[in-house]
Amino acid sequence: MLGFLLLLRTMNKIDSTINGTTKMIIVTGGTGFIGSNLVAGLEAHGCKDIVICDTLGVEDKWRNIAKRELRDMVHPERLFDYLEAHKDDIEMIFHMGAISSTTEQDADLIAETNIVLSRRIWRWCGKHQVRLVYASSAATYGDGSAGFVDAQDPASLSKLRPLNAYGWSKHVFDRRIARILEDGQEQVPPQWAGLKFFNVYGPNEYHKGDQMSVICKLYPQVVAGAAAKLFKSHNPDYEDGGQLRDFVYVKDCVSVMLWLYENKDVSGLFNVGTGQARSFKDLAEATFAAAGMEPKINYIDMPESLREKYQYFTQADMSKLRAAGYDKPFTELEDGVRDFVQNHMGQSEDPYL
Repeated sequence: MLGFLLLLRTMNKIDSTINGTTKMIIVTGGTGFIGSNLVAGLEAHGCKDIVICDTLGVEDKWRNIAKRELRDMVHPERLFDYLEAHKDDIEMIFHMGAISSTTEQDADLIAETNIVLSRRIWRWCGKHQVRLVYASSAATYGDGSAGFVDAQDPASLSKLRPLNAYGWSKHVFDRRIARILEDGQEQVPPQWAGLKFFNVYGPNEYHKGDQMSVICKLYPQVVAGAAAKLFKSHNPDYEDGGQLRDFVYVKDCVSVMLWLYENKDVSGLFNVGTGQARSFKDLAEATFAAAGMEPKINYIDMPESLREKYQYFTQADMSKLRAAGYDKPFTELEDGVRDFVQNHMGQSEDPYL
């Protein structure tokens, strides 16, 4: 009789897997730039039950996930109904969905999406003990005068001054989490991580319009034989094209998130960059080199509306993530640009095939 019961239990377990009750992973913003690369990475990692929460609109974002095998596709307005209906089946939420435009003027829309929705997801994950990774941003650091150290205590975070509504919204949420952790005001997810992404570039950006990375904007100029256009510097400490950014390849961002997925005991607010600032001139020259062309660069005036809010230097302090155990190297700018240009740019190629 005991043997029969063990066999029955085993068969029930197999049957539940066949019927799709294995633990699922939710990716909000899963058709967007970072989100779609994450979905591809999760699938390549062997994850079978992936659910995307996003809107598709008319921008052909569906192409970003055209090769993916998905368990479900959920509109954001139905997210919490879906979560409640599957609360025992969800292993982890990667919250990548956001209003990510640094020039978006509708602050109410930004607040509702980047703050209110994120708070609801945090509370749900705390209540149901579901792991959570969410996208923060290097935009929280503002002009960089307070440094780029990913401290997560309320006192340190209070010193940061974001330059736009997008950065402010991400900062509000980071600060709220810091206060919850310090005061013990509510249940906390069993694992949580906020990722301060720096200047991410890579496949699946084409739908972002003016918010595409600089390399996506440069490439059409390069292949057309025209000179690349970069902003002049309006800061005497930086030459034209000498403005510095921490450019990080999206594949490295996915690698960090997959590492967090495998390391359930790691929680915290982490920078995700390379730890090395490079100039826009370096980026342009790497793009020309990847295309097999001699560099031609013209410098144009920066719009007046951007000058007071412009970051001239960003560089992630990566010591905290390294101390947590992440030891993989980050892709050098020239190598990342070469891979992007030669294997993906101008194509609908999947970065994980």
